[in-house]
Amino acid sequence: MKIHEKYINRCIEIAKNGLGTTRPNPMVGCVIVRNDQVIGEGFTSPFGGPHAEVNAINSVKDESLLKESTLYVTLEPCSHFGKTPPCSDLIIDKGIPQVVIGTIDTHSKVAGKGIEKLMRAGCDVVVGVLEKECQEHHKRFFTFHNKQRPYIILKWAQSADGFLSPSEKDEKKPVWITNSYSRQLVHKWRTEEHAILVGYNTVIEDNPSLTARDWKGLNPIRVVLDKFNSLEKSFDIFNNEANTIIVSDKDIDFNKKPIEQLAQLLFQKEIQSIIIEGGSKTLQMFLDEGLWDEARIFIGQNSFVNGTLAPQFTGSLISEHKILGDTLKIFNND
Repeated sequence: MKIHEKYINRCIEIAKNGLGTTRPNPMVGCVIVRNDQVIGEGFTSPFGGPHAEVNAINSVKDESLLKESTLYVTLEPCSHFGKTPPCSDLIIDKGIPQVVIGTIDTHSKVAGKGIEKLMRAGCDVVVGVLEKECQEHHKRFFTFHNKQRPYIILKWAQSADGFLSPSEKDEKKPVWITNSYSRQLVHKWRTEEHAILVGYNTVIEDNPSLTARDWKGLNPIRVVLDKFNSLEKSFDIFNNEANTIIVSDKDIDFNKKPIEQLAQLLFQKEIQSIIIEGGSKTLQMFLDEGLWDEARIFIGQNSFVNGTLAPQFTGSLISEHKILGDTLKIFNND
């Protein structure tokens, strides 16, 4: 493996420690190397705290070594003042001679300005190392700013014979298709995304809480499509464990591309990513409008014979995993 790729890979790896906590900032990873030895590492702190480059520089025990080092980072260092000063200024002040960047930051506040500032100061700047991998890593941030909508993940579980739920059930709670390990993974995912969405029928039939109770982390904002704003406040989605947004016909026109309107509404509320957990009607609305980025589908071992059919869609299979007896398939929208 080429030396630059080796350390950008490490940047991506450590950047994931910030997943779910850095928004609206991107989750950046940074590694500082001298003579092929890592002397500092850092990732983006929770929002309001230091950026990855600052944390990496602060982790270096002997600052004099920075003048002989290369700084690797997944995303172009910022060049503007926000909650914290510009990272590009700090890199220049510390005299770091070489900076290797995974991908340019397309956000209008940066968009090449950080690179330009570094080069003007005499830094040797290399751009585009593992660019596709870095763009994939920053997919939530890029989708939000470039497409002006959240990154949208569809998620559902279906039986071995292709049903979301049986035709009949005894009480208002979910009928589990997957095993406890798969369900815990879903709770981990909830801590990684900004929001989670279900429709009116899912609340009525399952009374979900939509929290990440089986994984340590932040609960997502709960979004419920309730056309007539008629849900009783006794449902668990109204408890005090997380914020809840009800989207009714006062917010969007449910008869005219409702998901496109919803995406715009969520963008205005600065929601950077969202996981859609159904049910079938809600999932199909996203699929019909083609407004989704990723689909994560669990296939359990049990069969229902009759019931609510799982959505039909087209997408590119990017990975497949076994979780004990369950199968998890992940697709990208073509």
